[in-house]
Amino acid sequence: MSRITPRVMGGLAILLALLLVAPALLGGYGLSVLILVLYFAYVGQAWNIMMGFAGQLSLGHALYAGLGGYMAAGLYFHYGIGPWAGMFVGVAAAVAAAAVVGYLGFRFSLAGVYFALLTIAFAEFTRIGFDNWPWTGESGGMFLRVERGVTDVANLRGGPVLFYYVILFLAVAAFVLCRLLLESRLGRYWLAIREDAEAAQAVGVPVLKCKMLAVTISAALTALAGVWNAFYYNNLFPETAFAMGRSIEITLAPIIGGLGTLFGPFVGAVVLTGLGEIFTAVGDKLDIPGIKQVFYGLALLVIVMYRPAGIWPWLAARLGIK
Repeated sequence: MSRITPRVMGGLAILLALLLVAPALLGGYGLSVLILVLYFAYVGQAWNIMMGFAGQLSLGHALYAGLGGYMAAGLYFHYGIGPWAGMFVGVAAAVAAAAVVGYLGFRFSLAGVYFALLTIAFAEFTRIGFDNWPWTGESGGMFLRVERGVTDVANLRGGPVLFYYVILFLAVAAFVLCRLLLESRLGRYWLAIREDAEAAQAVGVPVLKCKMLAVTISAALTALAGVWNAFYYNNLFPETAFAMGRSIEITLAPIIGGLGTLFGPFVGAVVLTGLGEIFTAVGDKLDIPGIKQVFYGLALLVIVMYRPAGIWPWLAARLGIK
């Protein structure tokens, strides 16, 4: 865990100041890219709590984002209930689902790839259910009303700048929360469980309780991202909201940036989003279908092969940050 030294604090303060004024400095395209960076950094931080801190592999986190988004969007679409109230329902639904997944997995001692398969199965079951539920629009999807030129914070209706500041707040709050969690007794318990759950159990660590807390906290934060995502894009489809690809996207930033680190998800999000935009531009210019996916995959392969611990630990060593 990196120490937050005065030098690091100063750098973070400058970075935050730049992020606060970014909408005034960037054009529409630049702002949209920065929004993606912050979104992937946030969801990566949420997933990092479960895998990076507590060592519990989940490949079905789209379940929690989808539940959060669908519950808040559905309440707004059908009953006019604003997203700030609807997000509590979405978070509650995600936490309840996480509690079921976690209890079934941990109670029957599923770990590693077997627990990951359980998370995938629940996401797939939910996708099938929502694909046939009239309240969610079934496979035809749910579309939220768009009011151009109107900024309505109460109903989270507005342009990219509004959503930028919301995701910036979430990303900063998640960073602070993760720092506090790591410094707490619970955070130390998580690290002990990640290294050796049996040894942790032997010295009195309440392993089941700590694992359940990791799953539910991670799910709650991911559900908030789902609410933001639903109102930012104004549409939801079960095929994409609960897709395996969505779950994989959530995991990439902390894996590339550095699992179990505070700065890893942010570094990973910058690298991944930057590569994605570069390869998209190259593919469009050369008019070669699929070139983005090929080079994107190759770039990720190189990073994983040569920096298996992630980019941030290597970068921190070069910068003299311990």
